[in-house]
Amino acid sequence: MQIVKEYVQRWYESGLDPDEYICYQKQGNLVEIEEATTGERRTILSFCTNDVLGLVQEEAVKQAAINAILKYGTSNSSCSVLSGRIDLHQQLEDEISAFKHLPHTQLFMNAWMAMQALMDAFCHLAIPVPGFQNTQETLILTDVLNHGCIVSAIVNAGNRSGKVFGHSPRVRVKAYRHCDVEDLARKLHRYARANDRIMVISDAVFSMDGDIAPLPDMINVLHNYEGSVLVMDEAHASGAIGATGRGIYEHFNIIPSHAIERGVVPLIMTTFSKFAASAGAAISTHVAELKPLLNVSPTSIGTISLPPPMTAAALESIRQVRKFPEQVKRLQDNTWYLRSRLAEHGFVALGETNVVPVILPTEINPKMFGRQIMEDHGIWVSPIWFVAKPRIRITVNALHTREDMERLIAGMVATRDLLYKPTISA
Repeated sequence: MQIVKEYVQRWYESGLDPDEYICYQKQGNLVEIEEATTGERRTILSFCTNDVLGLVQEEAVKQAAINAILKYGTSNSSCSVLSGRIDLHQQLEDEISAFKHLPHTQLFMNAWMAMQALMDAFCHLAIPVPGFQNTQETLILTDVLNHGCIVSAIVNAGNRSGKVFGHSPRVRVKAYRHCDVEDLARKLHRYARANDRIMVISDAVFSMDGDIAPLPDMINVLHNYEGSVLVMDEAHASGAIGATGRGIYEHFNIIPSHAIERGVVPLIMTTFSKFAASAGAAISTHVAELKPLLNVSPTSIGTISLPPPMTAAALESIRQVRKFPEQVKRLQDNTWYLRSRLAEHGFVALGETNVVPVILPTEINPKMFGRQIMEDHGIWVSPIWFVAKPRIRITVNALHTREDMERLIAGMVATRDLLYKPTISA
């Protein structure tokens, strides 16, 4: 462990460690926090939560979670395949299927497990079956800026989870340039073989860039590869884009059957930690036979099923979104307003969604910017300096008011002016 100690010490000395804050209570976007190093407490205005529709503190959602605890307890204490499946799981799967227009849905504890389960199910077909043999290799193409849960899953796609050595046909993984459909087409032409099983996988909304995958163009490319699979990770799309928050298909005014009609198999991953006031994930498909494979994947049978309060909170949240689509409209209005105000004040914000990455002048350390705007203006944003190009990542939600956003703008301008020291030409 000595090398670990030396590394972390150098890490701290280099200023790469993130600042830590402990939350004590929340009221809307006002959060009482404690700075871990100093113990100082204060109430701040948050622009760094993924609670995009403000449902975490919605009374109906909280009550649903409480009721589930009273009825089932805090845990199912088993995996779904054995004794851990409850009726709330079926209700949540049915609700997601209706929301995403795909009839078969499987739940998971989180997105990382869902993605790994998909690799196991698709590439390795779960468990050996007497008299059945697959000889087709799998080709996976992935956007270079995909989320870590996708990257982790495809890196480990060569072997089924829990197996050191694989006996399935080879899995080949290739990356294509970010949202570059022409490069995707080139890579498919170059690497696809006649007998390959093809999967293309992408974030729907990219978590660090706030932009949207070019779904219709991707379908057009995959139309040339009959039976190819198109996976959309809708973690940051659900509840945020589309007229009623259904995600990327609705954003482009289509439904998954459009892909099916063109010979493309659509899969959608939904997560509950952003729009659905809970935790967990799900994969939806129109292929009934995929669900039992997902259900017996190592990430399903190796852990407990989604606990009752989390299931109930996600279920009620989705019902709230379907019942009150004006929440989505409010989020999208806030997104447009904040982005336009940032542009008016000379800030460069990437993307087009409620994930608002602001690129700072190179002279400004995002970590110092985040500290300064919290200290001087009581505003909490996310400085990004060690996992992507340096930026301030702002997330706007449906509960932010115009006054909140103007307070953010004023703080952003004042902090930039304080920290930015332009070079004076001779």
